[in-house]
Amino acid sequence: MLNYLLSNPPDLRGLLLATLAFLVALTLHEFGHAAVATMQGDPTAKLAGRLTVNPLAHLDPVGTFFIILAGFGWGKPVPFTASKLRSLRFGPALVGVAGPAMNFLLAFISAWALVAMGRGALGTFGRFLVLGLQINVVLAIFNLLPIPPLDGSRILSALLPPSKHHIIYFLDRWGFVILLIVVFFLFRPLVSPLIDFVTDVILRVVGA
Repeated sequence: MLNYLLSNPPDLRGLLLATLAFLVALTLHEFGHAAVATMQGDPTAKLAGRLTVNPLAHLDPVGTFFIILAGFGWGKPVPFTASKLRSLRFGPALVGVAGPAMNFLLAFISAWALVAMGRGALGTFGRFLVLGLQINVVLAIFNLLPIPPLDGSRILSALLPPSKHHIIYFLDRWGFVILLIVVFFLFRPLVSPLIDFVTDVILRVVGA
């Protein structure tokens, strides 16, 4: 699929580029949530200082530590008040999907830039773009999983009829356990092939 991966074991430059790419992806992911909530009439995120592309406003201390330590982490959840959104049923889902949508947009931009540069001219910046493409696809797909507290759970809540909301209650109760099982046991056999497929589709769409 891609030949511009981190070496195994990763080199220092690769780790720094991956960390930078992840910070950009995470910051704009959270900004996407805040922007859509604000556009729907809820000022909660804006009043909390989250309607910004300043990474410091979105970083979680523990999540940032894991970004530095393991190259993967998380940001602070963007606060919003569901009752203030224009759509009480679909508003939270729109806020939820905004983050992954931003990551897909960044993935397309990274892929387009790679094609525009030409693979033969790739250097440090090209490697950053490749990592940005991969990281944004991973964040988008992972966050779309319908497991609390991921963004996909808000989408599932909006799509399920009231008679099926017992599924939401079950996921709210056991979501963290299910998420750990997915991360440690099911990610590689189930989620990883989907990530590879989506990445290839994006590259084909931009003409790679």
